[in-house]
Order: sequence, then structure tokens, then C-alpha cells
Amino acid sequence: MKRYYVYILKCSDNSYYTGVTNDIEKRMQYHIAGVNPDSYTYSRRPVELVFHTEFNDVNQAIVFEKQVKGWSRKKKEAIMNDEWEKLPNLSKEKSRIDDTGLVILREPDDIILI
Repeated sequence: MKRYYVYILKCSDNSYYTGVTNDIEKRMQYHIAGVNPDSYTYSRRPVELVFHTEFNDVNQAIVFEKQVKGWSRKKKEAIMNDEWEKLPNLSKEKSRIDDTGLVILREPDDIILI
């Protein structure tokens, strides 16, 4: 079964880059080597892998990547520190995206773990 990864890199300017890949080691080498001068990370090297999570389904990985890209710095840092329980309080809106990509309203006490 193929695996897919959503990952977060910390860049040299302290910004975060979120991406998705099916080969995390190869993708890290791509970022480290600076293969694409037009990429976000090219001028922000060195980069450090600070978070990654695995998916069996590419669509779920893409949905989660898009979700994380829209998150605040504090929310990204919460998952980097394995503090998933902080996410509801850091959310601007009390909603989530289900695996079809639809926004589902939820109760404030619900915690969505992947």
C-alpha cells in the first residue's frame, strides 16, 4: 500500500512550509538541495523537518495539507509539539473539513484527531 505524507518544514527565516509527498526522504533531499529556484524554500534554506504525518489515501493527505496551510502559526506549532488538544481553542471557527472536503460545523468540545 502506498503511503502519503503531509509535512512541515521550518525555514531559515523561521517561516513554515507545508507540503505533501509520497516519498518524504526524497522530498527532503529536494528541499535541501534547492533543486527549484522558484520554490518557497529555495531562498530559505537550510530547512528542518519539524512535523510529518502519514496517510493511506492521497485525497485525505491533500485535504489535510490544504487545511494546515490555512492554519495560524500557533496551530501548526501545536501539532508539531503533539498538542492536538489545543486545536479547538486555537480555531477561529468551530468547524472542520471532512474527508470529502466539505466544512462541517461542530461543537466546541469536539476534538478531531487524524
